[in-house]
Amino acid sequence: MPHQSAVTVLATVPPARVDDVREVLDEAHRKGAGEVFRFAEVEGVHFARLVLVPQGGDSAGALLPASIVYMSEVDVSPSAHLADLVRRAGEELDKVFGYCDGYPAGGASDGERIAWLRSRCVPCAAFYVNTVGRGRRQMLNEARLREAIEEFLDRHAAELSGRSPTRIRAAVQEYVTGREDLAWARSRPARPALRWRIRQAAHLVGVPLAGLVLLPFLVVVLPVWAVLVRWHERRDVPSRKRPDRDHVRELASYEDFVAQNPFTAFGAVKPGWFRRITLTAVLFVVDYGVRHFFKRGNLAGVKTIHFARWLFIDGKRRVIFASNYDGSLESYMGDFIDKVAWGLNAVFSNGLGYPRTRWLVLGGAKDELAFKHYLRSHQLPTQVWYSAYDTLTMHNLRTNARIRANLFGTLSPAETEAWLALF
Repeated sequence: MPHQSAVTVLATVPPARVDDVREVLDEAHRKGAGEVFRFAEVEGVHFARLVLVPQGGDSAGALLPASIVYMSEVDVSPSAHLADLVRRAGEELDKVFGYCDGYPAGGASDGERIAWLRSRCVPCAAFYVNTVGRGRRQMLNEARLREAIEEFLDRHAAELSGRSPTRIRAAVQEYVTGREDLAWARSRPARPALRWRIRQAAHLVGVPLAGLVLLPFLVVVLPVWAVLVRWHERRDVPSRKRPDRDHVRELASYEDFVAQNPFTAFGAVKPGWFRRITLTAVLFVVDYGVRHFFKRGNLAGVKTIHFARWLFIDGKRRVIFASNYDGSLESYMGDFIDKVAWGLNAVFSNGLGYPRTRWLVLGGAKDELAFKHYLRSHQLPTQVWYSAYDTLTMHNLRTNARIRANLFGTLSPAETEAWLALF
């Protein structure tokens, strides 16, 4: 099974067409994103969204155009995903991107649509995957396995009530073995492709080796950089803006319908080359960390995020952050503030108007109210959003994976009892 990929397509929307695009997105929201774009039929889609980024100024006051952004997390390559998406929902994509600059006119072939979408793909500066290698099919199958076993246990509760945990587990094993549609549960999940694992290993080792080569340069540069960071911080002007009530009401109208929520925000990078280089370097470090160390269900203590990405747009003058998380926005923000405020500061303090920081990682998000106002003010309505497993939280997915992993094989009596307690 392939690893998970982040697909981002960004296209400019002419000012006269912004309202048209917004209307198309609103209509898709009313009908249901999954129904309109048939994401369930597209191979390997975990989450997908379409977001309208409004026109706005950069840190120097230059007006930047509005854009429509498509983002998805998938189990196939970006090229394969876009080709499949066009085959399944080409006409629906025409309705959204047809207002954008350069989109193929009516009657265009699938190949022309795919080429246009690929030409507007934007790479992530950093991409977080909760559990690398756990694909959509595996998640849905493991949820179905748990439901089947629970149904079996409920149906035979009286018969099994007097048995030991070991004998109950043996009965479950016999039941699963007897069902051809659950035969896959006897094998371990497939690993990502060998070629991908080799590339990951090379990256894991190659970046530190490059750091060692550059060490003499870094020893000289880092103290100067630290002084410049503090110099810039003393001159930063934090925003005192509170989120507009109408904006908050609109955001809330797209939230808390299922077990997960989408979060999309954007902002301008602070003026000058120094902040741009600093943010690029910080996101490089973030990407290295989430790529190699925070890939097993835990982002520095936060366990409720399925996927997250950071990407530059408009020539690195603006940045987009997008994530898919469990629960409410309030608990989501609270988790970040309590557990990884330093990480938030390292990234977002390079954004215009962020609460004042010290030495890049101190302060900032620790001013809880100011941080929440900043985040909500920069959040975008996610009109079109799809989840392939909208009733499953990360806790559910971890539990389902444990049930499958320990269904067969040798367990001690205590381990068997703990396994049964998962149901």
